[in-house]
Formats: sequence, structure tokens, C-alpha cells
Amino acid sequence: MKFQIESLEEYTSAYQKSVEDPEAFWGEIAENFQWKKKWDKVLEWDFKGPNVKWFKGAKLNITENCLDRHLKDKADTPAIIWEANDPSEHHRVLTYKQLHQKVCLFSSVLKNNGVKKGDRVCIYMPMVPELAIAVLACARIGAIHSVVFGGFSAQSIADRINDAQCEMVITADGGFRGAKDIPLKNVIDDALVQCASVKTVIVLTRTRTPVSMIKGRDKWWEDEIKKVETLGLTDCPAEEMDAEDELFILYTSGSTGKPKGVVHTTAGYMVYAAYTFQNVFQYQPEDVYFCTADIGWITGHSYIIYGPLAQGATTLMFEGVPTYPDAGRFWDIVDKFKVNVLYTAPTAIRSLMQSGLDYVKDKDLSSLKVLGSVGEPINEEAWNWYNEHIGKNKCPIVDTWWQTETGGIMISPLAGITKTKPCFATLPLPGVQLMLVDEKGDEIKGNGVSGNLCITFPWPGTLRTTYGDHERCRQTYFAAYENKYFTGDGCLRDEDGYYRITGRVDDVINVSGHRIGTAEVENAINMFTDVVESAVVGYPHEIKGQGIYAYVILNEEAEDEELTRKDISMTVSRIIGAIAKPEKIQFVKGLPKTRSGKIMRRILRKIAEGDVSNLGDTSTLLDPNVVEDIKNNKL
Repeated sequence: MKFQIESLEEYTSAYQKSVEDPEAFWGEIAENFQWKKKWDKVLEWDFKGPNVKWFKGAKLNITENCLDRHLKDKADTPAIIWEANDPSEHHRVLTYKQLHQKVCLFSSVLKNNGVKKGDRVCIYMPMVPELAIAVLACARIGAIHSVVFGGFSAQSIADRINDAQCEMVITADGGFRGAKDIPLKNVIDDALVQCASVKTVIVLTRTRTPVSMIKGRDKWWEDEIKKVETLGLTDCPAEEMDAEDELFILYTSGSTGKPKGVVHTTAGYMVYAAYTFQNVFQYQPEDVYFCTADIGWITGHSYIIYGPLAQGATTLMFEGVPTYPDAGRFWDIVDKFKVNVLYTAPTAIRSLMQSGLDYVKDKDLSSLKVLGSVGEPINEEAWNWYNEHIGKNKCPIVDTWWQTETGGIMISPLAGITKTKPCFATLPLPGVQLMLVDEKGDEIKGNGVSGNLCITFPWPGTLRTTYGDHERCRQTYFAAYENKYFTGDGCLRDEDGYYRITGRVDDVINVSGHRIGTAEVENAINMFTDVVESAVVGYPHEIKGQGIYAYVILNEEAEDEELTRKDISMTVSRIIGAIAKPEKIQFVKGLPKTRSGKIMRRILRKIAEGDVSNLGDTSTLLDPNVVEDIKNNKL
């Protein structure tokens, strides 16, 4: 089976084989990687457990596949190009040889500080090459990395560190993001007041912000590098890992207030991230590939670091934001580095659309061959703008659907191969067996139908568990419908058999491509002194896709409603991070509840969306009058 699909016929045949004989299919794909020992069995699984094992018995190290194996032919090929937040700061290029050396050095730093195979390491860093180096160094020695997005609050970090019992934190004095300086080390210091497990903090110098350094615990990155160089520990052989050894934990919002740590293991994740990267983007040698995501999210893990590097690609990392110093920044980067593949989020596209075409018109975008969209369904207006003004009607758009839990892209056009349709993720990738079901779990067959999207068979990037709580993994993903992974998304299958994601059907809001659990936001709002109870829903937002609309009951009427709203927003920001701040906060006297006390979020969602004509039957509510009051005072 060829690794790279080059035509629709090849896609059809690969997909068919992947469904008829998944073990033979993935076994052949896996032959393209470097193994210390081959597998005894390709797949062992059941979704009841869930219990999924890929390439059982195989031994490998993912960094040998991302770095060492390219040294013979690609030593001087750029592995990472880094563009700083400030365009006047000089960019950096790390070749595969240089990246390998830096990863080996920092792997020695980790070992020198007592980190060993199986230990958890929390990484809270700006988007600099050292973040990728830290991630790869953990993987090289078999430590499990848990990257936390640089926008999260001290409380959110503490929750994640405590859940994983991390022994080390890697951070920086600060980070630059647009016009803001982010005080990363100060946030970590606030978090660590609650974290007894952390013994060591390694701090990279980035912003030269004054920080407190605690003797015995806090160490400068640069000093630790010098130490291992002095000791002559410049090489660090890769630790032999079992195929199913844990590679990383990545926390995602849960339907309870507690974040859940999605666990991905080594071999299956590697094979799937690399295979999907190569085929979706149709990557060619020498292409410059630019994914605009942050490594704190799964997109950055799979499609800035592991997928591209496993394929020997040149991956571009950007520290800043698309609108700084102006809304032409992405197009400046495309022009400057002659970017061939651009992978970004609908939120970014909508934000740049609003800025007008003046920022695009004088930029040379002729190097672009493929455009990608990730994080949420893209709306037609944004798709058309992206196609016309950025792709000049000659670049296929790969509208990718996948999740933190899937490890890699699940439904997407293959660039230049699959006929695209605005707003449609189109067809499943080889190995991805989809099913639409109704509320009871019965299959909805045929085309021109919609239902809840499930996956009926494991793929190599399947999540294995939620860290420290396997039952939670089962309940969240595998309990709704028997023997199926439930995605939590609604989906339409059109007359051509193309798939279009219609949005979340569970209590998760997709804000700018980031999934935030309603329960987590409600918990944060409820911690504000004057709040009795709250309910949070998503509503359509023209830039972010979905905004957060909060209905809040106060102890007593607020003297200054606007100030109270700001106070509540600040509370959410402190507890979770600015990303979870509600866009709208409506003060209400009561919430629509059933007689058993369940909040009818369906009604609240419709009101937030402005669709008050069709609220359904409210007669079963404990107090139907509450709905009228909420409707009449809608923001």
C-alpha cells in the first residue's frame, strides 16, 4: 500500500482496503517508519473497555522517526523556521541536524535534573523553538509531556499539574503575544503554591521580565544547557519505548468542571499524524508548511511538531497573532518565506476578512499551493473569501474535521484530489469508519440525512484513556452508543455522501476552535461572591464561530450591572483564562428547569441565538414563567 495517495482512484482503493483489512492496511503503512523491534500484532481492541492497542509488542522512539532518520539525507534541510512576534526581530532557522543537537542537549538537561521515563512534565511556554525542543526532549527520554496553552490561568495550570502529578515544569520568564507581554513565570509561581509534586522549574529567557527564582527549585534553561555541555553530555540516545507507552497528556474541557487529560500513546499516534499530514496536505519535498496554531492545542502537537517532522518537512512556527502589528501579518509571512501550505482557523480568517483587502493586495501569495482550515466548521462566506483572495481560486482548501481525542485529521479533502465543496469536510480518511445515528443509537443510512456522528472502528490515533480516570474516558466517549466512539458532533451527509459537521450536540462550546466545557465556565462564574447559580450556552459569533452567553442569578440585584459583569468576567479569566470569558452576561431571576432540577439548556440556547419563536413545549418546566422573563430581557 503506497504511503502517499496521488489520485481519487488510489484514495478509493486505499479506503476500501483500510475497511476490509485494517490490520494489513496499517501494517503496510507502518513499514515506512523506523522501529527498534517490529510488532507482534497490528491491532487488539474493544470499545466496551475501551481497550485499544496498536502495533502491539513493537519498540521505537518517536524522535528517532522525527529527527535521527532524516540526518543522512536531510541534515541541512530546515526543520523549523521560526518567526518572532515582532517583525523586526530576526527569524531563526533550525536544520534537522541543529534541531537534533538541541533536542539531545535538552534531553540531557532533563535527565541531569532527575527526569526519567514515565515522569510527567508540564510545559507552559511561548511559541518559540525551545517549546518544540522541550516537547521532543521529553519524548526522547520517555517522559510524558503535558503542554498547557500560554493563555491559561494559574488555577487552570495548577489543576492540570495536580491531575498529572507533574514533577517538573518548563516555562519562560515571559512571552510576547501581539502588543501584550505575558508574565508566564509569575503565573507558574501562582500555580505552584498549590502543587506539591513539582520539584524543578526550568526557565527560558525570552522577554527579560524580572522574575522570582526560588533557590533549589528554579533553574535557568541557559545555565542547565551549559552544565550538560561541560559534562560532555551532548548526545542522548533515544529511550526504547513500547508502542503503547504514553507519549503525552493534553487537557481538554470536560462536561464536569474538572479538565480531562486525553492520553495519546507512541506508535499509533505517530503513524496516524504522519500519514494524515502527508496525504491531506499532499506535502512535497522542499515545501514550506505553515500551521498557525499554538502548540498548546492538539493541532500544534500533530501538525506543527510530530506529523511534519516525521515526514522530514519544513514546519514554520509563529510566535505572534494574525493582526499584529497589522492585519497583514500572515500574508507578510507567506510572502517572506514563500509558504506553500497554509493551515489556519476559521476564526483567524473571519477576523482578517473584517480588516478588508488593503492588507492582502500588495502581498505576493503566489507560492501558496494548498490552504487548510481547522478547529471548527468554516462558514461559506469565509470559505469563499479564503478561496478567492488568498488562494486566488487556484489552491484547494482542505477543510479538516478532527478532535484532541482523535490525534489526527479524520474527515477532509485530500488537496487537489478530492473535489471540494464549501463548508463540507467531504470524505473520511482511510481507516476512519463513520456512522450517523439517531438519539437511540440506531444507524441512519443513505445520503441526504443527518444525525449524531460516531466512529465504529479504531484508528491508530484513537485516544487510549483519560489520565488517571479510565471510567471517565468510557463514560464520555464510548458509553452513549454501544461499541461506538461518539464524537459529540452533529453531522449531515449530503446526496454525494459528503460530510458536513453541524456543531456540538453536547455541553461543549467551540470558541475560536477551542472547546470549552459549559460546566467549567459555570463553576468559575459560580465562584463569584454574589452569584447563586448560572447556566452557560453557545451562540453564533461572527468572528469566533461561537461566543459564550451566560445566564446568571445574583443574590440581590446588582447596583451597577455593567461593573458586576466585568467582575464576573475577571473571575472567569482568573480561574480558567481569558479565552473562557463570557461575551454576554444576562442577569435573570430564575433558570428554566425540569421538575427533576435539570436546566433546559436547549431553551437557553435558542433564546441566546435569537430564535424565540420555536422554544418547544415549556409546560413541563417547574416554572414556565421564567422563560418569558428571560426572553423579554435578552441582551
